[in-house]
Amino acid sequence: MPATAPRGVGNLRGEESFPAAARRALGDTQLRRNLRHATTTIRAKSAAVIGELPDWAQLRAAGSAIKTDVMARLPELLEQLEAAVAAAGGTVHWAADALEANRIVTDLVRATGAQRVMKVKSMATQEIGLNEALEAAGIEPVETDLAELIVQLGRDRPSHILVPAIHRNRAEIREIFLREMPGVDPALTDEPAVLAAAARRHLRETFLSTPVAVSGANFAVAETGSLAVVESEGNGRMCLTLPETLITVMGVEKVIPTWADLEVFLQLLPRASTGERMNPYTSMWTGVTPGDGPQQVHLVLLDNGRSAVLADAVGRQALHCIRCSACLNVCPVYERTGGHAYGSVYPGPIGAVLSPQLTGMPDNASLPYASSLCGACYDACPVMINIPELLVHLRGQAPHPAGEKAAMGAAAYTMDHPRLYAAAQRAAGLARLAGPALPPPLNGWTASRDLPAAPPQTFRQWWAER
Repeated sequence: MPATAPRGVGNLRGEESFPAAARRALGDTQLRRNLRHATTTIRAKSAAVIGELPDWAQLRAAGSAIKTDVMARLPELLEQLEAAVAAAGGTVHWAADALEANRIVTDLVRATGAQRVMKVKSMATQEIGLNEALEAAGIEPVETDLAELIVQLGRDRPSHILVPAIHRNRAEIREIFLREMPGVDPALTDEPAVLAAAARRHLRETFLSTPVAVSGANFAVAETGSLAVVESEGNGRMCLTLPETLITVMGVEKVIPTWADLEVFLQLLPRASTGERMNPYTSMWTGVTPGDGPQQVHLVLLDNGRSAVLADAVGRQALHCIRCSACLNVCPVYERTGGHAYGSVYPGPIGAVLSPQLTGMPDNASLPYASSLCGACYDACPVMINIPELLVHLRGQAPHPAGEKAAMGAAAYTMDHPRLYAAAQRAAGLARLAGPALPPPLNGWTASRDLPAAPPQTFRQWWAER
């Protein structure tokens, strides 16, 4: 089987299980207010613009079909992409895991002699812990996305795919800027426009003086070797056009076959993610253009466990994800716990099915249970990933405690013996005396749910009377 993401590097594994982390997050009332306000706002905007399209269902089906086709012939498409990028003057690097990807990027930056790189928002570089690797090599990474900058200055971790600082309100952001941003006005207020202007002034010098940029990629077109980044602030446009050297780190699943396929995703992504009809900034580049833009263009194709996900005929659906965050915005569990509780750079429902597969189930065994299986994530997903199906599939692979295995074994034995099963049914009637909770040591099951009331008569008893 293909290798999973290595331990000790990157941000795919938490220090504690989801239940323990979620319990602490539920006690943070400010966090819950921030999350409720943000997710409610995004849901309303998204629903409004999706409702404008009469062919939304057909667009979702098209996106799902394209992604299914990509997974079916991924090696072929990646080789086609490599050839097209090379023909356009770029250089392609293959990284089996986070360690190799970090080494490749660090070596490329060192070769330029630069001591600082600017970054446009990239989930892949967060996944592999690139910032930590660059800092260990004496290279300063500067996040240019506003939310990512807030997270970086606050020495924090992202908690949302689209809005990494969703757990912060504007008063908290003001305090971070006053404490960490060089040269900030001491009279800074918490008005959003004022905070954005402070960040713009801070980043301007970085844009104009940093010769190396690191980006992610939302999509890569195999037939042309073109890469695409979509964003809302213009920071990406600066990072992708001003530096001399541009290094893109991209998960191998982001490839799509043709330029025409991009049309589908550029309609799906903004509506599902930010509730916009189109992305404010859509930047696309193909290799090197002499005298215009970066003259050294590199593409790092990252596996880091994706081949292991692809090997699972059911689990590979998770690789269809276009990182829109729609599933997070509708998830009742995420809305109450936030992203940090998931312990991975990929939070919410998609993180609950993607992270365990990238790392191996034992390292994230609690995540498939971080769901009520309500199905809202499936309804919201613009590429129709059946996340509830994946959650159940992964729960079947998760290691189970010895007590649970014994209980399930006893239940199976009982159901396999009719007389024993009939006696158990009669005994279950006594549960009516226990009320909605079980006595110790079985009360752990009813700590978060009521015991269903037993009927006054079993079906067998009803049948016998008739």
